[in-house]
Amino acid sequence: MKKLRLFLVIIGSLLLVFTIVTMFNTLTLKSLQPLPKHFNGTIKEDHAINTLSKAIQFKTISYQDRSKMDIKEFDRFISFLEQSFPLVHEELELEKVNGHALVYKWNGEGSNKLPIGLTSHYDVVPVLEGTEKNWDHPPFSGTVQNGEIWGRGTLDDKIGVIGILEAAEHLLKEGYQPNRDIYLMFGHDEEIGGEEGAASIVNNLNEKGVMFEFVLDEGGAIVENMVPGVDQPVGVVGISEKGSATAELSIEGSGGHSSQPKSTTNIGRISAAIAKLEETQFPADLQGPGEDLFEFVAPEMSFGMKYVFANKFIFEPVIEKILLGQPASAALIRTTIAPTIFQAGEQYNALPEKASAIINLRLMPGDSLEEVKNYIEKTIDDEEIKVTIEGSEASGVSSVDSWHFKTIQQSARNVYDEAVIAPYLMFAGSDAKHYDSISENTYRFLPVQLTSEDLNRMHGTNEHISVENYLNGIRFYMEVIQESNQQ
Repeated sequence: MKKLRLFLVIIGSLLLVFTIVTMFNTLTLKSLQPLPKHFNGTIKEDHAINTLSKAIQFKTISYQDRSKMDIKEFDRFISFLEQSFPLVHEELELEKVNGHALVYKWNGEGSNKLPIGLTSHYDVVPVLEGTEKNWDHPPFSGTVQNGEIWGRGTLDDKIGVIGILEAAEHLLKEGYQPNRDIYLMFGHDEEIGGEEGAASIVNNLNEKGVMFEFVLDEGGAIVENMVPGVDQPVGVVGISEKGSATAELSIEGSGGHSSQPKSTTNIGRISAAIAKLEETQFPADLQGPGEDLFEFVAPEMSFGMKYVFANKFIFEPVIEKILLGQPASAALIRTTIAPTIFQAGEQYNALPEKASAIINLRLMPGDSLEEVKNYIEKTIDDEEIKVTIEGSEASGVSSVDSWHFKTIQQSARNVYDEAVIAPYLMFAGSDAKHYDSISENTYRFLPVQLTSEDLNRMHGTNEHISVENYLNGIRFYMEVIQESNQQ
């Protein structure tokens, strides 16, 4: 009995310590959100709305086959900008890189300070042929109706280009003078990689010895119902973006008549390899930008969720299991695989001599192409299958402790005072990755509040933005410029 009593005392004591420690961690978790300093400027709303509406009407469409691009539309768009923003074009220095990538330099008073850069792109993706009739308003109409602006580019990403220029034009009209140089940089081929746009801008600036404190591009947004346990909308600022690579699995062997198949065929072996990859998946680990996201949102969660995330060192396996339950959250914590193309066979009664599959991978920061290739080979465990991989690794991870991030966070809170602003890992690609080499930090944030339905409209049917969202975007860019001036 004495031993049992001692055992129970020890267990009770441990449970008491556990409860005290975990409750302390939960109750002392402090918010990482700055207090908002509410935006009190003015905007010429009619001009702003009319300008974005007209900008949408230019068919600045990027195609993988660049010969299909209507360069005259790009030229007309640039002329439109010159007419729409006279002060920007009078007072800022404009350089055109490769004829269509635009770099505006706003000279500041402080010569000893590194500049900041605001960047977006004005090219758009094509409208899928045959889907035009599904649009409530034509995709290049720029229709303004019932407080909404319609058309390709309202979300991705003419809203960024026009929003930044509207902010600069308004501040210039007020006689605003920054204390550091500010660069406004607009690519024209982001949707197909940005090689002649952002990448060439970076090469040009690098040759001139230009280095940035930070560069802000499109990317994350303020999203409703994004994080379980958080009632407020969450604004996610991309501090890194996953790498994008293509792996090809291929096998060659004897074919033959389908009436006498071997027990294992080329198609079967490639299929088995894909099945192994999907069943095994890459290891998951809540670290880096994914971990940063939950550190910023945890203090705003309901008590139960806050308790779990405040004690991540205990509950990390549980957290990871929860995150792996949904594709969007799973992509935060592991390199993902997505088989997209399967090629084999030409005749219904002939075994194919070759079979191959294409897999799209999105790489976590820290995962190299070579490591991913080795993992695939080890997982499929078939020496007859050749694995090749090409693509890009993840971008660098930008700081969440610097004044750069805090400036973006504060600016967003000044406009969206109820939003929780947090870092995250961007799954898609952006022009921001090109600026890594000439900027201390790069961030990705589109300053608008969206629903899940809005997110699906990017690159899709019925892309549109509310007028209020768009105007808030302009307010945000004005805030970023002015907040940066205080550093």
